[in-house]
Amino acid sequence: MTESELTGPRSGYASGADELLVLRTSPPKERADAARNRSAVLEAAARLFGSRGVDGVSMDAIASAAGVGKGTLFRRFGDKAGLATALLDERERELQENILFGDAPLGPGRVDDAPSPGERLHAFVEAYLDYALTHLDLVRMSETASPGARYRIGAYRFWHRHVALLLTRATRDSGVHADVDAFAHALLAPLGAEHLHAMVAEQRPERVRDATLAVVNALLASLTP
Repeated sequence: MTESELTGPRSGYASGADELLVLRTSPPKERADAARNRSAVLEAAARLFGSRGVDGVSMDAIASAAGVGKGTLFRRFGDKAGLATALLDERERELQENILFGDAPLGPGRVDDAPSPGERLHAFVEAYLDYALTHLDLVRMSETASPGARYRIGAYRFWHRHVALLLTRATRDSGVHADVDAFAHALLAPLGAEHLHAMVAEQRPERVRDATLAVVNALLASLTP
């Protein structure tokens, strides 16, 4: 599905989709040599994080493995949180593209087979949990680098707006008035990496998934009597 096809009734929020196009994560525009250095750094960081864990890898080790100067690494990424965010960008872009243009129920699907907002919310939560639990250490680092960091990340604004638009459609269809922006934050709260980390430490990932989907069901039930 292409961007030009993102119109019509199938998505239920086509008028808001332009906002998501603006909010989605964009690949950096850079010179060829800068792009090569970036690629080398991200490949080295992914390899080292995978073998040693995020906490067991220093920025010095990443710079050495990537063959770049430490100053270059710090100027480009700032710290490990910035590096974690850059590593996650590609995965975030993939999920965002599937939300915008992919098959139903995660994406808008086709005009003759449009998913309900509830179906799309379930699909989003499932897909987001797949992404977050697979990269939990990196997501946690990017979201906890400083107080409120999670809410300043561009990707969070995309997830929030996507959920708010789906809730807008759900409440419109049911005739219920609700503060969809606040409800979208409430639905995203259990998807925070710090919360997921605490739950995974005590429970199996399957139980985390079931509990999170139960929250979605309860929220939908309150908005669509």
